[in-house]
Amino acid sequence: QVQLVESGGGSVQAGGSLRLSCTASGFSLTNACMAWFRQAPGKEREGVAGIDTDGSTNYPEAVKGRFTISIDNAKNILYLQMDNLKPDDSGMYYCTATSHFAPARWLTAGDGSSMEYWGKGTLVTVSS
Repeated sequence: QVQLVESGGGSVQAGGSLRLSCTASGFSLTNACMAWFRQAPGKEREGVAGIDTDGSTNYPEAVKGRFTISIDNAKNILYLQMDNLKPDDSGMYYCTATSHFAPARWLTAGDGSSMEYWGKGTLVTVSS
């Protein structure tokens, strides 16, 4: 049974950092394409980081240079390091996975409807 469990969310001031974790079970992250999505109240869901099975990563302009996605294969954990956080980064962050290959730039496109598996999310709040 595939399961994704996020952790690491919280409240920080603008300029601060958080590291989100996504513990995967039921499959190996080395065999899946992964992405982080977020959704703020009243806003559309958007992809913020993706990594494909080749290790290529992709970020939208809004977070490029501030967010870093990575995988600890030994622990089967996906991370999202978020630095220099801004109030606009606030929202619920979701870990997602798909067993189908997709280039990293596709993983963060759209609303994530192509991703097969979703965690329940972890809340990030950035205050000014």
